[in-house]
This record gives sequence, structure tokens and C-alpha cells, in this order.
Amino acid sequence: MKNYRFIIKLSLIASLALPTINSCSDADFLDMKPLGVATEGDLAAGGFEESAFGLYGKIRTQEGISDWYRYWFQSIRSDDAAKGSSPTDAATLGNVMDNFQYSPNEFAANWNGHYSLIYACNDLVTAIEASGVTDQGSIINLAEAKAIRGFAYFDLRRDYGQVPIILNKIVKPSDGVKAKNTIAEVDAQIISDLEFAALHLPLSWPAYPGRTTKGFANSLLAKLYLYQGDWKKALAKSEEVIKSGQYNLVPSYETLFTKAANNSRETIFEVQFLVVGRTYYSNNYFESQGVRGSGVWDLGWGFNVPTSNLINAYEPNDPRKAATILTSGQSDGLGNILPNSPPLDQLNWNKKAYTLPSERTAFGENKNHWENVKIMRYADVLLIAAEAANEDGNSGLAATYLEEVRKRARGANNSILPIVSGGQSTIRTAIKQERRIEFALEGERFYDLVRWGDAAAVLGGRGYQTKHQYYPIPQTAIDQSGGVLIQNPNY
Repeated sequence: MKNYRFIIKLSLIASLALPTINSCSDADFLDMKPLGVATEGDLAAGGFEESAFGLYGKIRTQEGISDWYRYWFQSIRSDDAAKGSSPTDAATLGNVMDNFQYSPNEFAANWNGHYSLIYACNDLVTAIEASGVTDQGSIINLAEAKAIRGFAYFDLRRDYGQVPIILNKIVKPSDGVKAKNTIAEVDAQIISDLEFAALHLPLSWPAYPGRTTKGFANSLLAKLYLYQGDWKKALAKSEEVIKSGQYNLVPSYETLFTKAANNSRETIFEVQFLVVGRTYYSNNYFESQGVRGSGVWDLGWGFNVPTSNLINAYEPNDPRKAATILTSGQSDGLGNILPNSPPLDQLNWNKKAYTLPSERTAFGENKNHWENVKIMRYADVLLIAAEAANEDGNSGLAATYLEEVRKRARGANNSILPIVSGGQSTIRTAIKQERRIEFALEGERFYDLVRWGDAAAVLGGRGYQTKHQYYPIPQTAIDQSGGVLIQNPNY
């Protein structure tokens, strides 16, 4: 009988995540510790470690947080991405997001999943505060819960605008019924949670990669301040992360989107994926974006594909283009030629979800279940700092941070991607371009267009209207509230 007890010590994901089991012998399964439930003797820290670990498993397994719903909301509705797959596959959902035919009857999992995660955070916060304990381990667990709750509310704030702030433990359904709060109130709650987290979380978790850190809390604060247009605070928080000495850019942009870069020095927060034998601790985030083919090219479902608009947006010779986009009938850059289209349904594919042939051989699986989902990486913090500095009138500092990202992209070849310099307007345009290319198909573009005030001009031809900056609240949530929840305007 195999013994998988070592998995608890192997990584955070194996310690806290409820498994998705594809195949495993009964003996193996019965001999495993209950992953997602820390057992007595495993953990030396605070008494709430078990519940804290469970939150990370929920981030990975709860629909709407880090699975395919994430890129439906965050990527497909931008000008960078289209639904993809075959024309008839999820065609209705494609119309909803590709063409801004938003419906309160679709994608309820995004709302439900985020609130389910918030409720789990509330349970832990309530338990720790009610206990009266003040040991360091328990306070760190409290900070983890608040950091994750702040992250969940940040997502909801971007997707829906005004949402209910619910901080209490849910004992009966009516405990979760509350009217919407203003965006300012939601922001204040996020800031409160993240400031507490930044004060009490460690800089790193050497033994448990994947847990929230001071850097994650400060990075998310910096991004929220950027959304608010509070340039000084956005710059201060991003520079706190930059000057912490914890993070660097991975030398190779292409390597960043492989298993080799999981929990790298560029990681600020990522959702942990792991394959143990034929057991996958993962979700469908990458699997659903892989090349949709047959045989050796059956790599996924084919969603979230690059548009010609994105392809044409790259500067000449920008190597990030080849690292982001696969094209049917052409080389994958590793000596393999993709089939033509047709028979493949799409001309272009998301290479950031691509599985290396060596990884497929090692795992005996074509679809990507081993690359972590990157929620926040250091390049984002550098570009937040650049934008905040520029808007605050310090274009020289902005250009310095911008150049760090462009320098990584150009590598050793200084003849490509020229160094950007100039006044505020020039740097602003360069930052917008850089954010688009650096985070292509990763889910930043739509929100950037909205906060810059560019969404109507860029997306209007596809049907975007001002109301579409926020998604309608699911009708099921409104019905369950008995009308306490009011639908977003003009839906």
C-alpha cells in the first residue's frame, strides 16, 4: 500500500485542498490523509490552521473563483479574447460575453462562488474573534481570512459595482440577505481587511508556498487605490512591495507560463495546482483553454482565444507575442507543428495554457492540470507603480518602472522594444500598451479599459454600453433575497 502522508509536507495545495480524483486505487485513496482537513499533530501553529487551509482549497475548488468562470468575466469580454472552442460550444455564453448581451440568468456561479468564499472567511473571522485568542498563529490565520475576503470583495466590486457587504456568520438563509452597499463602502471594507492582513501576515511562507502574504495584501491595496485614482497611495503601496526584496521578474516571459515557474520569485499570489499519480488537485481553468483537437492535439476545450485585434496590437519583434499566441498550422516553438484550421476550429489559441510535450509525457496527460493560476504577479505591481507615478506627475519614475517590464520582454536583444521616454501623455500611452501586452489573456484588459474611460471607444462596436461596466446581479440572488437586492441599472 502506498503511503501519501508525505503530501501534507510537500506543498500547501496538498495540505489544504479537497481533491478532484480522476483515478486512484481504493487502497491508495483510503491511506491518504483527508486533504483539506489538517489532522492533529500535523500543524504546530495556531489552533485555526485547519480552517485557514480550507480557504485556499475553496479558492481552487469553488466555482467562480479560479476556474473557467474567471476568464469568462475577466478576459473574454475584452477586445483581446473571444469565446473560441467550436462555433456551437457554449454559443449562448459566447454571445453574452463576446457581444455584451449580458443576462441576469447566466453565470450565477461567479456571484455565488465569491460569496461562498466570503462566508467561509466570515466563519473563520468570527471563530477567532469569539475565542479571544491572541497568539501569533491565530492572528496570522485571522489575517489570512481577511486577505482572502478582501480579494473576493475586490473581484465582486470590479464585476458588479455595488454589492452587499456581509461580514456575519451565516446560520440561516436570511442571514445572507442584505441590500447593496455603495462602491465607496465596499472599498472601505476591502481596505480595512487588507490593511489588517498587511500588518500581520509574514513576508513569505517558505514551507507553505501559496499562502497569502504581506506582499499580496499590499499589492491588492495598490491596485484598489489605482482603481480609485488615488495615485499617491497606489504608488506608496506598490513601492512597499517593490522595496520588500521579496520579488523579481522571471528572466523568461515564456517560462513564466509553465510548471517550472510555479511559485517563482515573480509570484505574489497564485492558486496551487498539483498532480499526484492520477489524482489532480486542480480545476478546469487551463484545461478549458487548451488547444481543441484530437489525438495528440486533444489538449483542452479551446476557450479564451486571442483576437486578431490583440495579435495586431504587438509591437514588431515583441517576443511576448510568440509566448502568448499559438497558430494552427504553425510551429509551437518547440519543434511541433499544429494541425491546420480546419480541421481545428480556431486559427489562434492561448499559449499561456499550453502544455509542454515533456510535461504531457511526464504526467501521462495532455491537458494542463499542473500550472498554477496566477492571481497577482510582480509585473503587475511594477506597472501599477508606473501608472500611479505618471498620473501623479513623476513621469521619470514611471518610465523607470515601465522599463523594468519591457527589459524583461526584450531580453538580451536591445534592438527590439525601444526604451520609452517622454512626457506624461507619452508614458500614459506606453503604460496602456504595456499592460495590454504583458497581461494578454490573463484578465486585466476589460477592467483597465473601464477604469481608463476607454471602454466605450474600444468596445462600442461590439455592443458595449456604459451599463456594461458592471454585470447584472444574478436573478436567482435577487429572487432569494425577496427583492432586497436591487438589480443594477438598465438591466
